[in-house]
Order: sequence, then structure tokens, then C-alpha cells
Amino acid sequence: MRAGELAACRVLLEEFAVDVFAPLVRRDQREKGSLYVRGLLLDGRRKSMQPMAERLGIDHQQLQQFMTSSTWPVEDVRARLAWRAVAAVRPQVWVVDDTGFPKDGIASPGVARQYSGTLGKVGNCQIGVSVHAASDTASCPLSWRLFLPSSWDNTPEAAARRKSCRIPDTEHHRPKWQLALEMLDELDGIGLRPAALVADTGYGANADFRLGLEDRHLAYVLQVKGEMTAHGEQAVPHQPAYGGLGPRPLPRYRTRPQSLREHVMDAGRGRGRTLTWRKGSKAAMSSHFVLLRVRLAGRRPKPAPDGTIPLVWLIAQWPEGETEPVKYWISNLPADIPARDLVRLAKSRWRIEHDYRELKTALGLDHFEGRSFTGWHRHVTLVTAAHVFLTEQRTRPKAPARA
Repeated sequence: MRAGELAACRVLLEEFAVDVFAPLVRRDQREKGSLYVRGLLLDGRRKSMQPMAERLGIDHQQLQQFMTSSTWPVEDVRARLAWRAVAAVRPQVWVVDDTGFPKDGIASPGVARQYSGTLGKVGNCQIGVSVHAASDTASCPLSWRLFLPSSWDNTPEAAARRKSCRIPDTEHHRPKWQLALEMLDELDGIGLRPAALVADTGYGANADFRLGLEDRHLAYVLQVKGEMTAHGEQAVPHQPAYGGLGPRPLPRYRTRPQSLREHVMDAGRGRGRTLTWRKGSKAAMSSHFVLLRVRLAGRRPKPAPDGTIPLVWLIAQWPEGETEPVKYWISNLPADIPARDLVRLAKSRWRIEHDYRELKTALGLDHFEGRSFTGWHRHVTLVTAAHVFLTEQRTRPKAPARA
């Protein structure tokens, strides 16, 4: 925002800040939180603390102290933001995703040589895992976690780096899917649950993540790989005869599971239909899809007491001119859900790429130069605050024109 544009909505921003930073006990902390958000909203090439302070006309030490050494509960601020984001977005889905923060050195918390979708390769970076609320017209982050690679645990060198970055003793390496489940539990604890959850193959292909969602009774549409295996819709478990000694054998499937690709190829492209999932800027977004019902096999399926593995949707995108499907999703949504709705949900991750672009290019998500674990989480939370404020202004009903 230009200075004039920010001045025009100053009253709205002040009201927003009063509500969001209400959990902060001290007045000076609330003022610094509001200042930081203003700095993020103001136009500028860099949104790190010193350039923002110069644009705001204050000593950057004020922001430095607020972000690194002041004590204030980021969780309480994040909870208020999540509620406001859900109210503004009115989400049809939540999306789990992660993004990379390229770094030059090794001093930032969680930095390591690791794969980043942002870079499209292995590089020196941090990885942030996030949960977003999304609809066809808007989206906002709800929560963040910094991923700590295993190299940040259990070595003398890691101990020194952890101390330098002030990483709490309770924080250790956990897989990204587990961080996502922790955020879903945190949001559930403040009364927020998704109608359905969407994620890419990094999460959808993980059996532990899927089981975690099922244990929490959450509906999902997850992108997966064609190599994942499943039994057909008509497959039934076999109950082996009891020999009279020891525990009774559990029911099991005797048929060989096939890959999702094999299921779709056997069904044939003619089994599918062309479906439109949204209107693009130039034309409707549509493709050919084959939808089947299957029973997932592989590691850790969760059968019923009689041994039956529940049916799930298999959604395969098979565009014109392709010899086989190019993308696959699975979903535990009800059997009677319209096919168009299934495809629309599967394709809803595009909004999050829009989020990441705006958060980074306009609001300085990846500009934080501090080296504390807490500071990183505070920065991404305050960037989220700026994004929620902008989203509220975009979705606010326009005042009627005067006669």
C-alpha cells in the first residue's frame, strides 16, 4: 500500500489492531504490533525490521525488541486471526501446504540443505508448514510451524545452534505431516474445523497423515501418486477357518491390490467425463476425469471389525491426448457427492499458491532476518495479520453509491 492508501484506511486498521492484539497485556506491545503490521503493509522493497522502521520513522530497535526479547503470546494473536480469516473467507476447504525460505548462511533456525518446492530443487533454506482457509474467491493462512530438520537434533553442533536460535527444549524434529496435524488440533481447540481438507502428494501419500485425519473424523481430498495400491470396489475380505488353537485369524483380502493407475487404465478413459471446476481469467477450467470407488491397500489401512476396508473416491485427471492419467486424488467424502464438487475441491490448492505469492512479494513473508525460533513464528503471524486485514478489505461489502 502507498502511504496515502494506508492513511485512508487508518481507522479500520486501528480497529483491526485493537481486536487482534487485545491478548497483549502491555500497551506498548499492542502499539508495536500495530506498527509492525503497518510496516508490512507499506510499499517497500524489503520488509525486514530496519527498512520498515525507516519508512515508519522510528528506531528499528523498537521492532527488534518487540520481535525477539519481549514476552507476548503469539498463540493468542494467531487464534484471533484464524477466527477473523474464517469469517472473511467463508472457506469451502482448508489446505495444508509448505513453502521454502531460501537462506545464504546456516545461522537461521531450521535452515538446512533440503528440498523446497519454492526452489524446485534441494537448496539451503527453511521450510514453513501452513494451514489455509480457502474458497473460490479468497484464502488466508490460519497457522504456521517452522520445520526443524533432523540435523537440528542430537548432536553437539545442533545443541549450540539451538541455543543461539533460542529453540525451546520442547521443539524437536517432527515430520511435516505431524506439524500439520498439530495445527489442526490447535485450531480445533479454539473451535475451528474444516468442512474438508486438501493437500498435495507430500501429505496425501503418507499413510500416517491419512490415518490422523480419519482418527479426527476429518473429510479430505488428497493428491496421491498413481503407484498407491487399492482393492476394487467389489473386493471382499476372506475369513480363514479357525484351527482351534490360539487367537482367531483376522479377516483379510486375498485378491492382489492394484495400483491406482492400473484401476483407472482398466476402467478406461471412456468411463470418465469432462468436468469444469472453476472459471479462469480467460476461459473455464475443465478437463476429463475418471472417478472410481476403491478400497485402499498398502500400509496401515483401517478396516472395520469385519475386516472390510472402507470405500474411498479415486479421482484421476486424464486430459485429451494423454495416454494415461496425469494426476490422482483420493477422498473419503460421501458416495453421493456430485462429481463436479469432488473435482472442484481437489483443484482448490491453486488459491494457496496465490497466498504464498502475495505473502512473499507484497508483505515480506520471507524477508525476516532475525535468528530466533520465536521471532520467526512472530513474523509469520504478523504477516498473516497484514494478509487477513487486506482480505477483509477486499471481501467487505462495497458502500452503496450516493444518489
